[in-house]
Amino acid sequence: MILYSIIPLPLKDPVIIFSLVLLIILLSPILLRKLRIPNIIGLIFAGIIIGPFGLNLLLRDSSIILFGTVGLLYIMFLAGLEIDMIQFRRSRLRSIVFGSLTFLLPQVIGTLASYYLLGFNIITSILLASMFASHTLITYPIVARLGLTKTEAVTVAIGGTLITNVLSLLILSVIVQVSSDNLNSFFWFRITGLSLLTGFLIFWGIPKLGRWFFRTFEGEGYSHFLFSLAVVFLSAFLAQISGLEPIIGAFLAGLALNNLVPQNSSLMNRIEFVGNTLFIPFFLIGVGMLVDVRVLFGGTQAITVALTMIIVATLTKWLAADVTKRIFRYTKHEGMVIFGLTNGQAAATLAAITIGFNLGLLNEQVLNGTVMMILITCLIASFATESGGRHMAIAESERVALEKDVHERIMVPISNPKTIGNLIDLAILIREPSMAEPIFPLTIVKDDEDVERQVQQSKKMLEQAVKHASASGTSVQLVTRVDLNIPSGIIRAMKELQITTIIIGWNAKMSAREKIFGSVLDNVLTGSTQTLFVCKLLYAVNTFQRIRVFVPPLAHYEPGFSNWLQMIKILNQQAGTSLEMTGSAATIKQLKLILPKRQPFANPRYNFDETMPNLSNLSKTAKTGDLFVFVSARRTNISYQSYLDDIPYMLSKRFDPFSFIVVFPEQTAKGTYESALQLDDYSVFPYQKNLSFFNRMLENIKKILKFGK
Repeated sequence: MILYSIIPLPLKDPVIIFSLVLLIILLSPILLRKLRIPNIIGLIFAGIIIGPFGLNLLLRDSSIILFGTVGLLYIMFLAGLEIDMIQFRRSRLRSIVFGSLTFLLPQVIGTLASYYLLGFNIITSILLASMFASHTLITYPIVARLGLTKTEAVTVAIGGTLITNVLSLLILSVIVQVSSDNLNSFFWFRITGLSLLTGFLIFWGIPKLGRWFFRTFEGEGYSHFLFSLAVVFLSAFLAQISGLEPIIGAFLAGLALNNLVPQNSSLMNRIEFVGNTLFIPFFLIGVGMLVDVRVLFGGTQAITVALTMIIVATLTKWLAADVTKRIFRYTKHEGMVIFGLTNGQAAATLAAITIGFNLGLLNEQVLNGTVMMILITCLIASFATESGGRHMAIAESERVALEKDVHERIMVPISNPKTIGNLIDLAILIREPSMAEPIFPLTIVKDDEDVERQVQQSKKMLEQAVKHASASGTSVQLVTRVDLNIPSGIIRAMKELQITTIIIGWNAKMSAREKIFGSVLDNVLTGSTQTLFVCKLLYAVNTFQRIRVFVPPLAHYEPGFSNWLQMIKILNQQAGTSLEMTGSAATIKQLKLILPKRQPFANPRYNFDETMPNLSNLSKTAKTGDLFVFVSARRTNISYQSYLDDIPYMLSKRFDPFSFIVVFPEQTAKGTYESALQLDDYSVFPYQKNLSFFNRMLENIKKILKFGK
């Protein structure tokens, strides 16, 4: 009463309303972190307290509904956007199995429970069971925060979500038509035809439009973000007019843009930031505002209905997750995460209860029971996902630590402001996501009378590199060196900073008199042993559709073979491209052994070629969506061939409209000789002119080592 006398309740001033919601979003995780309570639960409870059934501070009016709807679409969009498409394709059968289980078990058991225990007729029982079968990825922000979005268990849960929600919403549509006596062949024709048309427009049109937009307006990050939002809501609208729920359209939009929005890109950082800090919390608070705790005191029948709905919904979802865990031999923590992701009830459940109540199929007791079911299932789902997810995250971190026992440090020398963005993006997309090492943008200033002006210019370029990298949430460490010449400055910086990989741009302009790339790059190449990426990138890396890798014979004996291969795998995953590997039979054999052993998973297409790639013919079949990767070798490498020195010159003449990378694998003297002595199939390529000389050299090395012993 005192509060109401000072400020009329519920609040109606938009400034006060927005301020209150922002304070809740800000303080909720801070207050609950010490209690080890998931942030999602705090936001739902905050909605209960401030809502019309609590202190009545806020009404669940059009503004709350609007922001909540955006938040719900955002959750589904992020789920589609962050899913590992390679993992999704690999585990699609498992997703179908789990989706079928998490739909059929709640649907069948829920129908029987509603018919025999609650006494509803068969139509109402089927409708009520469809509410149990559907679920909302309300705990998805938890697995995203723990970095588990690309694990198989999460991928299977997301795939199953799409299947069960589509089926349950289809049942809802059929029941609506049955209730209004409109179920006929035209209904099936309309919903099938429009759904197929919507899927075609989303999966065919959005990638083409997105690739054109990102290339045309390259570097305009805010326009890319607005384009992504427009795609989400357009897809949601198309799904709605075709008879599906908008959340299905938002999820499909995420899948359609998956290949164009790399996980570590600045665009993904913007999308996640806006969703996780504003729209998704609004949705969770809105869910809490629906809950009326007075239902528990509304009589035994109301409690019976609510308890039956909660038990059936939770038990059947747990059974589906447990059966899936046993079939595919997941760990108990993976099974718990699958259960936690699929137990929360919200979006589709609210749609079903609203329609069923308006049609007179469901009464107020079911309406109140649904609200309580939403609260309890969200609480259980949050604790299950948080508990299982923490154990999965620990296991993932231990696995990555075993796989990656060295520090990865990437340096990017920059001299051309126009190429900074693409080179930094490549550095971000090839680095191990779990690595905490920063990226090292480098500028070299010649030590002459104009050194001060050059230092100022270099600072401007470094600031541009920092701005570009920081937009993706990647840390950078700026490096400026003053030296007598550029190559020695780069090499000294590599040694001082213990760099493992260097990414350097090349304009692909040279004359026949130059040795390989030109004086600067040639000196860097001969003066270093680290992995070297020489790049000509005409477009943003995320807009390429295919990576075509050409590997020379014996490349698998190089000490740096697994390093550059892992970087290409990560790039393939991050950019969402297809992968094509071309090499000799022996090299392809090794690739097939190495690629499946370590994440991220890759499913490349293999081409056998024992000879040097014909760049003239290759340029005729190339497309602008192709990124070519030519693996070369330094002169002291085992896989070195004289023709490799000619590739840069041929690229400069034949590949002017195309993007490419020339990779020089890491080399150490020790690794080279050890690999040479173990070489037992070095005659795999018949065109090697100096094979006999190579054989004699190996025999001499063996004799020297034997004599030394």
